[in-house]
Amino acid sequence: MAADGVREVTLLGQNVNSYGRDLRPERATFAQLLEKVDALDGIERIRYTSPHPKDMREDVIRAHAELDSVCEHIHLPLQSGSSRILKAMRRTYDRERYLDRVALIREHVPDVALTTDIIVGFPGETEEDFAQTLDVVEQVGYDSAFTFVFSPRRGTEAAELTEGIVPHPVKVERMERLLEVVQRRARERAQRFVGRTVEVLVEGPSRTDPERLRGRTRHNKAVNFSGLAAPGELTEVEITAATSQTLSGEERLLARAAG
Repeated sequence: MAADGVREVTLLGQNVNSYGRDLRPERATFAQLLEKVDALDGIERIRYTSPHPKDMREDVIRAHAELDSVCEHIHLPLQSGSSRILKAMRRTYDRERYLDRVALIREHVPDVALTTDIIVGFPGETEEDFAQTLDVVEQVGYDSAFTFVFSPRRGTEAAELTEGIVPHPVKVERMERLLEVVQRRARERAQRFVGRTVEVLVEGPSRTDPERLRGRTRHNKAVNFSGLAAPGELTEVEITAATSQTLSGEERLLARAAG
């Protein structure tokens, strides 16, 4: 929140594009909702919470390419790269459909940052199933991923499963292998920002160095940088280094003075 108004808004809802499904004439699609929010004064960035892959339709993808305020970041949960495990999870998409969505997103928004959720060790997951997950992670090249070891929650169907339980040491070993691939690909993806000047929404002091600032890009990448901007301001930062998780840089003070 900036002193002169809202800089960024996050639209809530797990299945955001289900908004408007089975439409009545007076209801808008989610893509149309994005258009309405984009047209509001003072809103410079729009994000939304995790869409379901089945709901990531072309009109929403096009909104990322055509609406100035919709950020170049999509969180697209994978859960597993195995169609067999996705079916066991009661997911309504499979590996092929997921990869088709990724291809369509990158066709319209080539520089998009894709993030995801992945579960390791779902009951019945074989080494081949896990290898398929690693293969999708390699293919997609996520900018980051939230990874989880399967743990049954009371009251869910998964908690009732008794066959195919993956031993805990196997889950831990698979998680280590997954993290290696996720972090390597994220580090590779992050290098595309080095040498670029990006817009950063300042959040406050850096958590690791109070003499520096911290903010986020439109791609939802955390940036630690030297500069004079205040929290809530948008500023231009030249990126000088990148890791799998964060970018580093220097505020473009000449651009700030010119602005």
